Amino acid sequence: MMRAVFLDAGSLGLSDLDTAQLDALAIDLTCYETTRPDQVQARVKDATVILTNKVVLDETVLSQASHCKYIGITATGMNNVDLTVCERRGITVRNVAGYGTDAVAQHTLMLLLNLAARFVDYYQDVRAGKWSQSPHFCRLDHPVTELAGKHAVIVGHGALGQRVEQLFAALGMQVSIAARPGNADDPRPPLKDLLPDADVLSLHCQLSEHTRAMVNAALLAKVKPGCLLINTARGGLIDEAALLDALDSGRLGGAALDVLSQEPPPEDHPLLQYDKPNLLITPHNAWVATASRQRLLNSVVSQLSDFIAQPQ
Repeated sequence: MMRAVFLDAGSLGLSDLDTAQLDALAIDLTCYETTRPDQVQARVKDATVILTNKVVLDETVLSQASHCKYIGITATGMNNVDLTVCERRGITVRNVAGYGTDAVAQHTLMLLLNLAARFVDYYQDVRAGKWSQSPHFCRLDHPVTELAGKHAVIVGHGALGQRVEQLFAALGMQVSIAARPGNADDPRPPLKDLLPDADVLSLHCQLSEHTRAMVNAALLAKVKPGCLLINTARGGLIDEAALLDALDSGRLGGAALDVLSQEPPPEDHPLLQYDKPNLLITPHNAWVATASRQRLLNSVVSQLSDFIAQPQ
């Protein structure tokens, strides 16, 4: 029976998922909650199958995994695995796409609605007793934005971007899709041309050489004052120092982020230290709905089952 390891099974939260199909696979599987960089080589050296979400499998690690024939990435992004080495050695690599489209789109909408309605501010006011002390039946301390009729710009128009477009349109928003960064032949307008009229900017593109730190000081200088920025894609899309400046100066009306450039972030991360109410941060959990994680696990198991069934 082939040996298999799941290096960061804790990232999938298996305890509340149906793992019957995984348990039924004809493999000797060891699941590790987490794996530190200094533990990886020892854990993969005898494995034929390696499952990983974010644990890095670079050339050095793979050189020690002499038995490896299959790598299953329990995510969409594949940048943690050296695909060149895998191709050279004939290692099958599989990832999973589309499992979290609805969950991430829902989270995107939640972030936008929280910013627009100033939900956190009003919730904190209620908890602090300010509503009870109010001379009127309501509180008007924080300006609320009505999204109907506002202009939203989306960067990244795959399945997720399209789903977000539907949700934004359902609120009565005007939605524009920016050209794919780095694609000179894309007939859609570039982001820099759409920004001056954008009330909302929502990021749903991959992190690449063309998109890394694309939301930088130069781009933020073009935004319509009061624009709301949503990022549920990759933290590296944003120059975080430039973002802080734009928030602190008030040029950006607000930002809501589910991702940061370093995850988990250090406690002294500048964005975590920022204490004004126009910044909301969630811990990269847009995708973690139970149904989403179950679809992911089912796909991982199906792909691995197909591999096991092949003549070895």
